[in-house]
Formats: sequence, C-alpha cells, structure tokens
Amino acid sequence: MPHSRAVTAVVLLCAAPLRAQEAPVVDHHQHLFSPALAAVMSRPAPAPPTAPVTAKDLIALLDAAGIKRAVILSPAYIFEQPSRKVEDAAPKVRAENDWVSQQVAQYPDRLVGFCGLNPLKDYALDELARCAKDVNLRNGLKLHFGNSVVDYHNPQHIEQVERVFRAANSYRMPIVVHMRAAINAKLPYGRDEARIFIERLVPAAPDVVIQVAHLAAAGAPSDPDADAALEVFIDAIAKGDPRATRLYFDLPSVSPAITITPDKAAAIASQIRRLGVQRLLFGSDAPTGGPLTPTSAWESLRKLPLTEVELHTLATNVAPYLR
Repeated sequence: MPHSRAVTAVVLLCAAPLRAQEAPVVDHHQHLFSPALAAVMSRPAPAPPTAPVTAKDLIALLDAAGIKRAVILSPAYIFEQPSRKVEDAAPKVRAENDWVSQQVAQYPDRLVGFCGLNPLKDYALDELARCAKDVNLRNGLKLHFGNSVVDYHNPQHIEQVERVFRAANSYRMPIVVHMRAAINAKLPYGRDEARIFIERLVPAAPDVVIQVAHLAAAGAPSDPDADAALEVFIDAIAKGDPRATRLYFDLPSVSPAITITPDKAAAIASQIRRLGVQRLLFGSDAPTGGPLTPTSAWESLRKLPLTEVELHTLATNVAPYLR
C-alpha cells in the first residue's frame, strides 16, 4: 500500500467510534490549559497556536470515548520551562494550579486533579505544600523532567528532586513523572539515568505510587534511549526489587497520522507484557488540537498485537490512588 494510503487508513481507523464495552475506565494522563498558558505555548513563532482546554472541553472528549474519569495533571510547570523565558513565572505557576483546581471542581465525580511544578525552583516545596491543602490538587503531583530540564548527572538537581519526592511522600501524594531527560538540551538518557531514578528518587517516596509517563519515553513512537531506560525497570520487576513495588506506567499516545511499524508494535507489546499488564495505565495526554483524542489514543493501542484479554485488562486497570 502506498505511504499516503497507509496513513489515510490509519487515520480513518483511529477515528472509528468506540463501542462502550471497549472504552477504558479511566484516562490516567490528561491536561487542561488556561488561556494564559495557551498563549505562552503559542509563542514564539513558528510555534503552532494552542487553544485553551477547559474541563467542559475535556468532558466532551471523554464522553465521546465512553471514558468515565480522568486524571488531570496540571501543566503549570510550563511557565518555568527555561527556553520560554517567562518573566515573573512563579505567580503564574500558582495561578495555573488554581485555575486547574477550579476546573476540576466543576466535575468532582469525573475529574481528579494533580498539582504541577518545576522541582528545581526554590519555591517548589512551598507550592507543593500549598497544593497539598487544596482539595482538588492534593490527589497527586505531576513532574516533567524534560520540560524542567532536570539533569540526572547534576548532583544538585537530584538532591532537589529527592526533596520534592520526600515531601510528596509525606503528604501521601502520588507522583506522575515524565522522567525522559530533555531531548532539545541533549541531556544523556538511558540505562544509567534510569538506575539513578530507581536508586535515588524512588526510595525518597516509598509509600506512594510513582507513575512513569509514556513508558519512560516522551511520547514518540520510536525512542531507543527510552527503550534502554525501560529495561532497567523491567529487570527490577523481574528480580522482585522492592523499590519497584509501587511503580506503574502509563502508555504512550501516538498520533493516528503516524504509522507504527509491525516490529515496533511487537516491541511495545513485549514491553507491556514484561512490565506486567496489571502495571499499565491508559493515558491519552493533552488534547491540544489535531487528531490525538482519547478515542484515537485507545484505538491506536488496540492495534498493538495484544490479546483481547490483555486489552480488557488495560481498559479496566485503575491506579491504586483512585481506588
């Protein structure tokens, strides 16, 4: 089949409506974006325009997919992304977390909010403490090492992130972490960095779930460095490492416009099985325009060479922090 026809076929398949019994119970990785944050994400040119995403907008997408609940991970840390150079970012981070809290409060039976921050900032512990008192944000913490440019080989960075992990643990706040090091900054990432994560950071939060986003990648369909990092977790789980007891992983979402090769699809299915299907959580990521929606994200996963029993398990898995 010619490439253009193959891509078209993928898009049409991913746009197909879901049957109710196929829908995941929970979307464990979602975002909302305030008008202020959407404006920041839309610059500088030639950045594509980003529209705000409200709770109402997301609920419509969840309803279309037949998904009952979603975990809302505040993207407030984007204001502190070094490359964006946002002036007076700290109050904007607080305001974004507050806005997410207000949005989540509109649908308390459907949405569960997590606080978001840059762990390297000197006010990170104060903001975490503030979120821990917010009924709509005390459910957990979202960290994005790539966006925050956390360097696994900078001792000060790791010591600071350890402090944040310990504080989250003290508040009994689960942690969702995009652990993939910054690609644009060309920071090293692979087995060594995953070992630092499991040996230094995971022990700092022994009592809460740590959810590793995107199978330790950045959402791209092919990332050999992330595959190498994930093998560290697979090995730890296989050996019964107690540090892996509360580790969970959410699945990477792939745009329906991207064709995954059969070999890559088989590799992802193998990773899922070796991690343990019961540890995998459906998450579709930000619906910021384009074809990536909760519906298309689930349909992309259904193309993996998994059994119907495995797909049913993925659809019905619910993170311990939601039970």
